[in-house]
Amino acid sequence: MIGLDTNVVVRYLTHDDPAQTAAAVRVMDSLTPEAPGFLSTVVIAELVWVLEGYYRFSKSETIQTLETFLRSRELIVERAEIVWQALSSFKTSRSDFTDCLIERSGHAAGCQRGRDGDETSAVRSLQSHTITEDALPLNSGDLRVHSPSYALA
Repeated sequence: MIGLDTNVVVRYLTHDDPAQTAAAVRVMDSLTPEAPGFLSTVVIAELVWVLEGYYRFSKSETIQTLETFLRSRELIVERAEIVWQALSSFKTSRSDFTDCLIERSGHAAGCQRGRDGDETSAVRSLQSHTITEDALPLNSGDLRVHSPSYALA
């Protein structure tokens, strides 16, 4: 098994740089069910962010890409069941994929509600929060998160 970096997967999908694309194609074409590539959840989240943000992939293109990777016998996706669940949520949600992945990961870890004490999903809870520039750490251990309705401890 070989761990795959986001850059390799992006080059493979977009063919935007001839030299890097050739290297990425060689790596991806070398994968087999016996010697698969490994995609971490971090790579999955970064991949979606790059494809949608920089390469302007549509939601349907993102869904098709993730489904292809999840079904591939040549790839192992870390926490594939959680990624499938996040993808399912993403298909029917206005939330972005990463929020769905965060929510499903939290659910799998036993989280049952957002910080506001409501029984809503972490996605809805997270969407009501913003981290402002003045909330950046001033020193070690000092991170303040601001919310329109309350401050997180």
